[in-house]
Amino acid sequence: MSVIQVKAKPSSGKSALEELNDGSFLAYLKAPPAEGKANAELIALVAKHFKVRKSAVTIKSGAGARIKLVAFTLP
Repeated sequence: MSVIQVKAKPSSGKSALEELNDGSFLAYLKAPPAEGKANAELIALVAKHFKVRKSAVTIKSGAGARIKLVAFTLP
């Protein structure tokens, strides 16, 4: 299982995941941070980036915060 640190920017004009120099990621999310929409988009974005199923991605901590720890299992 791999764990990455992600800083979320909800309500952005784009949907993208960028790796930063320190090894963490910056996620631009179109969805607003309400009703779990931004977290759902983040899970889909991480799954697409690492080519894993969405069911293999979970938010381990920080579900209600901008900085999150996201875990996923590589196939």
